[in-house]
Amino acid sequence: MVEMDITDKTQPSRLQIFLSQPNKKLQLVVSSTKLIEGQYPSRKNGEYSGNNVPDFFIENGKLIMLTDIDHRKSSYEFRLNKNNFELVKISRVIWDGKDTTFETEINLLAGTKLEFEQDFGPDKKNIRKKAIKINSLPKIQDLSFSDLEKF
Repeated sequence: MVEMDITDKTQPSRLQIFLSQPNKKLQLVVSSTKLIEGQYPSRKNGEYSGNNVPDFFIENGKLIMLTDIDHRKSSYEFRLNKNNFELVKISRVIWDGKDTTFETEINLLAGTKLEFEQDFGPDKKNIRKKAIKINSLPKIQDLSFSDLEKF
């Protein structure tokens, strides 16, 4: 569930995740106001961000969060492990408005980061691969909007 506090001038959003229990009741396992940027964030001096509220859905047993922040489309994949949703994969794409897209694939389980630059003009493609060090998988309740943007 995502809810927005319209009484706060930044209009922050809260993500709450409930899991079904054997007794058929729902248990709150995550509640965070840090993960989703407010509609009127301080980084934009209280002006409208122009960004949509992220979409959340479950696919193949993974919680997926889709964002479109400043025209950069991102997908964050979380796995459930001991009632914690751990970030395991990030995919991003941004288009320069002309002939080139820039894509990033980060696999936190494998510790890899792939960067692709696709030029749709004269058939160029550059791929860069980097190893990244992850001490532990970030948990959804510990992540903030700015944390996600640093990856």
